[in-house]
Amino acid sequence: MADTLQMLATIAVITLATFATRGLPFLCFGSKEPPAMLLTIEKNLPPMILLLLVIYCLKDVQWLAAPYGIPELLTIGVVAGLHLWKRNAMLSIFAGTGLYMALIQLNVFSFL
Repeated sequence: MADTLQMLATIAVITLATFATRGLPFLCFGSKEPPAMLLTIEKNLPPMILLLLVIYCLKDVQWLAAPYGIPELLTIGVVAGLHLWKRNAMLSIFAGTGLYMALIQLNVFSFL
């Protein structure tokens, strides 16, 4: 019984927090224009997140050992090409993640 109550309380808190984060901007700004700093953050946040993901993904690559970072570089090329072609961050992120996972899990470059 206690586990069920704890689960329901957790779900309620998460629901309220999600609702609050979605509704807060409308309460703060309403129909007026948000501050310039917020618009700058909104514009630049997706590229900054992608840059952080690239840095994080490349931090442990062994450049002098097989497969010499080939899966990572190939995936970066595909993501960059897709993004320049379609200009869709979600497509780029999901396609890049899928390709990288396939290359790693299937051990495509094991012959090196």
